[in-house]
Amino acid sequence: MSAREAGILSRSLPGAPSSSTLTVIQPRRGWQPIDLRELWQYRDLLLFLTWRDIQVRYKQASLGALWAVIQPITTTIILTIAFGKLGGMEERTDVPYGVLTFCATVPWTLFATSITQAGNSLIASPNLISKVYFPRLIIPISSVLSTVLDFAIAFAALIVLMVGYGLAPHWGIVLIPAFVIQALLTALAVGLCLSALNVEYRDVRYMIPFLTQCWLLASPVGYSSREIPPSWQTLYGLNPMTGVIEGFRWALLREHTPPLGMMAASTLVILLLLVGGLFFFRRVERTFADVI
Repeated sequence: MSAREAGILSRSLPGAPSSSTLTVIQPRRGWQPIDLRELWQYRDLLLFLTWRDIQVRYKQASLGALWAVIQPITTTIILTIAFGKLGGMEERTDVPYGVLTFCATVPWTLFATSITQAGNSLIASPNLISKVYFPRLIIPISSVLSTVLDFAIAFAALIVLMVGYGLAPHWGIVLIPAFVIQALLTALAVGLCLSALNVEYRDVRYMIPFLTQCWLLASPVGYSSREIPPSWQTLYGLNPMTGVIEGFRWALLREHTPPLGMMAASTLVILLLLVGGLFFFRRVERTFADVI
């Protein structure tokens, strides 16, 4: 723990040379601010852990990076059958329903995978946490960043699908990085809370898949937000992934005018979740090494 965030006491060791001192690092209690300068000092470790997570994910996987495409395609097929065919929504869209759904599944998969990785990141690194000091925030952050490669592969497949249907992306594609960052920040905010709770309560790991499944149904992945009554759309935007998904669709498909109210509500919620997640993580991280 850095001297700035801990109380440091130094005293001479009895019976030892005068130059020998014992340094006792005592973690401060209560809510602690985020030390961005310290995170920057450990940027090399962040990059190393991110690359490690990518390598571990594809180690001895015969299909390799194809899994980055298989997962969103499978989800798209299931949603197309459930909502498009059986739910009759296929006839109420201006673009091919498969493209509409895949366009939402790509950012959703980024989000869901990031939550899962971040939520389990701390309990997957017990030796690192208990033996070496570094900012613990680096572990969930690296887990979230490691999912960007999968997203890039799936996004390339989405562009190929759009071209195959004769749908050329327009200038809004330049805003895609903004929506990707929003998805990552949302996943990080939730993942910080889940990872911290997971250290103390190991049942959390079993709740994460259930959480993402429920969140999927509450988000406009298999349907458009236009199915929601206009008077409820801003409230619906309190789901942070609503603004991300609808912004993603607008940026690529021009399916409708940008839902500014919904996107603004989602952005506000993302910021609140991130601040809350960061401070909660900092509040409890001093116990990780003892509990994990």
